[in-house]
Amino acid sequence: MFLSSTHFLILLLLLNCVDAGRVLRKIKQRVRDLQLQEAKQRLLLRTASGHQPLRHVKEGWIQQPLNHFNRQDVSTFPQRFFVNEAFWRRPDGPVFLYIGGEGPIFEFDVLAGHHVDMAEEHGALLLALEHRFYGDSINPDGLETENLVDLSSQQALADLAVFHQHMSQSFNLSSRNTWISFGGSYSGALSAWFRGKFPHLVFGAVASSAPVKATLDFSAYNNIVGLSLMNEAVGGSEKCLAVVREAFAAVEGALVGGNISQVAVDFGCCQIPKDPDDQIELMQNLADIFMGSVQYNEEGVLMSVKEICGLMTNKSEAFEGEVEAYERLVRLAQVYRSTSDEPCLDISHEKTVKDLMDTSLHSGRRRVERQWTYQTCTEFGFYQTCEDAACPFSGMLTLQVDTQLCPLLFGISQHSLPARIAFTNTHYGGDNPHTHRVLYVNGGVDPWKELSVVHDRTEEGEEAQTVFIEDTAHCADMMNRRVTDRRSLRKAREEIENHVAGWLKTAALERKMEKRRV
Repeated sequence: MFLSSTHFLILLLLLNCVDAGRVLRKIKQRVRDLQLQEAKQRLLLRTASGHQPLRHVKEGWIQQPLNHFNRQDVSTFPQRFFVNEAFWRRPDGPVFLYIGGEGPIFEFDVLAGHHVDMAEEHGALLLALEHRFYGDSINPDGLETENLVDLSSQQALADLAVFHQHMSQSFNLSSRNTWISFGGSYSGALSAWFRGKFPHLVFGAVASSAPVKATLDFSAYNNIVGLSLMNEAVGGSEKCLAVVREAFAAVEGALVGGNISQVAVDFGCCQIPKDPDDQIELMQNLADIFMGSVQYNEEGVLMSVKEICGLMTNKSEAFEGEVEAYERLVRLAQVYRSTSDEPCLDISHEKTVKDLMDTSLHSGRRRVERQWTYQTCTEFGFYQTCEDAACPFSGMLTLQVDTQLCPLLFGISQHSLPARIAFTNTHYGGDNPHTHRVLYVNGGVDPWKELSVVHDRTEEGEEAQTVFIEDTAHCADMMNRRVTDRRSLRKAREEIENHVAGWLKTAALERKMEKRRV
């Protein structure tokens, strides 16, 4: 039934969500690499103390229907999963299911993270299921548009239901084994939706930084980035935001004024942005540096909000006297390139489109942008625009620019997008889903909180369904504990642990009552 895992330990978990540009995706990759190093260190410590966590992890495959909603279609695809039995107290122990998002899953999805800490405490069986058409769970027919038609959140939830049945049969699970699902970002939304659509299969769900409300024009993302740059609790200031605005206005003015070659030299571009599309790529990549710093604040990559605002506002050896905002942005781009080992800033729009049009299977595991772009066009939107006056970056980042990829890549009309997104919200309930026993966890610095559930909508006497961490960023609660964690984050994890423990007690009580009735 299972195959022994031979993969090198790689951590690509927890932090997936749609990224506006190339630089933001690279920053996310660096966050993942840092998590890898931390998880490997933890694993080495456990091994040195006599534990062998990897010995308990097994890789498996299940043949899933390509289309769960068409019984005449018998086509299937292989879907990958991992199992960790190290902590499971047979036969009645609970099941903790980590739901994969828009990227590969790996052994560490059942070896590291807050959900693993809780599994050890409660004697849970740990499972992780890879999302269809990502990682190794690729449609064997390829990634051409006609073969992406079965890539959707609805199909993914049906995959989870079939997987539930498969694992129940494989491990002889029954109603005595309480299932709890976990996910972050897009997979956090899936965790909430799985509980909402299949409440008889999963007893409770933790949804961290979950964008459950589909939105075409996600201008609020950059508005929150601006507010975070101004947030003194994390090192921001009004001056920081003002200088950032001034810097982007200066770059845009230089481009409009015809100083294109000088801008390319200043920012170390790989190409001279003569084409307007390349100029937009440049502005997007510069904005990405700030977006990544806010979204992954204090994760130890690039700069925190405090550090980036320090560079943009403070006097230092790098700047003698008062320095123009433009020059500070130039310096920030240099810092980004030097810390990411990039000789130049790639701003080729043609290359971006070429990469997104790559349909070869060999690139499926490494790259996820084509598949995720398809889902944004068909279900979610999430386009991080800058046409709102509150946006601190460039007005060149428009909805028209973002959505023109849909007809170009997939033949999906821009005019059809509002109806597609409206259906998603009708189907799931948007940010008012009326779900029961779903815990929505969000950080005050995280721009994605705007599309999640951050306020309790509970009846009198019912337990709270939200945890809000005022001064943390995207999916911070899902990481393993660190000595550097803020007090608010430690407290939030305790709240999550209390909810999960309470659900398990409630499930056990309900089983006892059911036995008495029988």
